[in-house]
Amino acid sequence: MIPNNLTSTNTGINLTSSGGVFFNNYLQPSFSVSSNVNDAVIGYFERITQNKESAKIMASAVIYTSLAQRVDPMAIMDKFRAMDQEEMNTFVSMFLNLNRVGTSYLGIHSRPKISKYVQRAILP
Repeated sequence: MIPNNLTSTNTGINLTSSGGVFFNNYLQPSFSVSSNVNDAVIGYFERITQNKESAKIMASAVIYTSLAQRVDPMAIMDKFRAMDQEEMNTFVSMFLNLNRVGTSYLGIHSRPKISKYVQRAILP
């Protein structure tokens, strides 16, 4: 298993007070998609990450965020397919930040594209 910072286990909150109903259902997804959409998104991320567990986690995050934003998950996947790897990394981070609170934004690492003429003038 490849270590990652995404977790697939949910410890759950099992409260017995009157607030327990709210908190027990808080972490449960309220959206659903067809199995074809789910399998397509998982397959895409599995091809990129080479890890089934990471692919499932990324797919669920992308599906949840797209449905929360009222966007078709397959439309988002079409945008992902049109991007190169570095653009996609930035776009996925920004897309997932749409549904996160300000104190838990994902960081973005982006290198600016350098003109081939400037790069040619720089000695290694």
